[in-house]
Amino acid sequence: MPSDPTSTRNSHPLLLSPISVGPMDLRNRIVLPAMDQNICDDGLITDPLITHYAERARGGAGLLILETAAVAFPHGATARHQPALSHDGVIDGLRRLGEAVHTHGAKMVVQANHHGRISGVDTAEDRPSLVPSLPLPDADPMAIMRDTTMDELMAMATLTGGKMPTYAEASADDLAWVVDQFADAAWRVQQAGLDGIEVHAGHGYLIDTFLSPAWNQRTDGYGGCVEGRARLLLEVVRAVRSRCGTNFAVLVRLNGRDAALAGGITPDLAARYAALAADAGADAIHVTAYSSVTGGTGFTEGPLPWLDCQYEDLARTVKTAVDVPVIAVGRIRPDDGERIISDGGADLIAMGRQLLADPDLPNRLAGGRPDLVRPCINCFVCVAQNFWNAAPVCAVNARLGHQDEPEPTPAPTPGHVVVVGGGPGGMEAARVAAERGHRVTLLERSDHLGGTARFSSLTTPLNGDLVRYLIAAITEAGVDVRTGTTVAPAMVAALRPDAVVVATGAIRSRPDVPGAELPHVLSGDDLRSLLTGEGDLGVRRPGVVVRAVLTAGRLLGITSDVERVRLLSRRWMPLGSRVVVVGGGLVGTELAEFLAERGRTVTVLEEGTHLATEMAHPRRWRTLYEARSHGVEFHTGTRLAAITPNDVVAEMTVETSDGRASRDDPEVLEQRFAADAVLLAGGVEPDRSLAEAIEAALEDDVTVHVVGDADTVGYIEGAIRTGHAVGCHL
Repeated sequence: MPSDPTSTRNSHPLLLSPISVGPMDLRNRIVLPAMDQNICDDGLITDPLITHYAERARGGAGLLILETAAVAFPHGATARHQPALSHDGVIDGLRRLGEAVHTHGAKMVVQANHHGRISGVDTAEDRPSLVPSLPLPDADPMAIMRDTTMDELMAMATLTGGKMPTYAEASADDLAWVVDQFADAAWRVQQAGLDGIEVHAGHGYLIDTFLSPAWNQRTDGYGGCVEGRARLLLEVVRAVRSRCGTNFAVLVRLNGRDAALAGGITPDLAARYAALAADAGADAIHVTAYSSVTGGTGFTEGPLPWLDCQYEDLARTVKTAVDVPVIAVGRIRPDDGERIISDGGADLIAMGRQLLADPDLPNRLAGGRPDLVRPCINCFVCVAQNFWNAAPVCAVNARLGHQDEPEPTPAPTPGHVVVVGGGPGGMEAARVAAERGHRVTLLERSDHLGGTARFSSLTTPLNGDLVRYLIAAITEAGVDVRTGTTVAPAMVAALRPDAVVVATGAIRSRPDVPGAELPHVLSGDDLRSLLTGEGDLGVRRPGVVVRAVLTAGRLLGITSDVERVRLLSRRWMPLGSRVVVVGGGLVGTELAEFLAERGRTVTVLEEGTHLATEMAHPRRWRTLYEARSHGVEFHTGTRLAAITPNDVVAEMTVETSDGRASRDDPEVLEQRFAADAVLLAGGVEPDRSLAEAIEAALEDDVTVHVVGDADTVGYIEGAIRTGHAVGCHL
């Protein structure tokens, strides 16, 4: 449905109100910022890329910004898969893109850029990358190595063919050429019928390095003072304005902060640059952030935030210095966007990953149904692909990265679909099947929907947002939900289904070591039972006092509310002070940080050489940093040998004098770790047993589909992807 800011059901009236930005009249203040899709063909716009942006225009966004496009492509480009603006052959594709977006009522500008020191194509093709001055500051290039797997590093290296960059200090002639390239690129965008450009002056690219005192040590007219460092940006803005006139929008994207290097851009300096850009003719300022040190926590300091409203204060600072609209970005969700606009912190709100997760977000808000907005869970799966120029995918939106596949269509012969299991995979399959016209019955053993994702929201609250969305979505779609139902094959057969989807998740095995069955050794299922009262702990049943507390919590409804359990766990948990987590994957790492935040002394033992490899690496970098900051000790190359009532015995691989690991020269160091509780965070395996039993009980013409971890362990991303695929093909 189209956005209607006058609707009485409109839940965010300011966010959805119209605004003018230069010559553009926008229907609302929701902006899709530039988010690389990496699906151009040697710089040319492709049909899947058009589909991607058309979906977000149809979903109701006011302004779309095309992903960063190289003004001098392939010179100064970061990839062959990004849009090019350097020759007239690009105009036709840009025109088709603009027409598709305009058909749905949105406006579109193109982010124009010269990548400067990060021009991967220049490196691959043996050209030096342009920089303001030499030598370069120390941006700790080795930081990216820590907590990154060799496969990931090799994928990153393929961008340049394994070549290392070289650099050249830009001459006055080089800079005049750059300015001309921006002006020519803007003219081509205008000829294509698009609405403007966004000059990218952030994120470590060429113009940004000229603005940064840390990177720009020039002593000529392009350095030395605020106005000198801003000269390249201002010349670009003026050249574009001169070439394209006033009926063409010119936005400028600036770093509000780069604190990674001494002498980097500060909020106050950014505000001065913003004022100069506005005076030169910029119609709006888009305030972002950056870290010149990309590895470790740098990437989640900027350009991709890990906290809500992470760059809000930067936009506020710039807002006080300019009289043109300011765009705020930085994981701003709709309620916060409404607040920021209301109190004058910004004029427009950019929502990048949220619009990747749900293109229909604006229309959902306009229809008064924020509960039906599919949430971004901040997992960084999408942006991780940009490190090797692959097409982004999304853990919660199975269509992202698959724009060349058709959207779900009504089922030609609607039937009865029975879904067994109410986790993300089962609910996604149920949602898609029901929206296509099938009658869907969902059976769930627990009294709550959400499966493992519901319990994981204890450590990762955004998973709870996803569960709540899926519940709202299947309710809206008319799915018949039956919780508290233990499924038997005969029960499923009695429902006379035309198809069955089994989404019952994985099983968790205990390690075959002495002491694994001791009462203080808990699996993930045991921990869930201990904290929520669901299931039978058997020999791990806690003492009388703990049982009394948990019984009271159940009677009061506290343990059934994961958010309340999370809050109360900061005051009390039925675990001792020393915890050893066996398994340093995604689950073990998240549990370790959660427990350390609650005052436990936590040690994580991982048999492999890397930690949390199931996580997208930007999230892994941040999660491991936060866990270590809370005192978690991680030991890799460590095999569990035994568990006693008081400690954990592990065998640790050590390097010999010639650097070989102990598996090549069998020296093994035995170490003991004191433990009041041991959590088993590994041993996760698919479990198709119920699916096979159901299949045996059904008629031959009824197909049983298995999705999610019951088939292949893939966590939320795998569950949503497989559930969606099955729902589309039933």
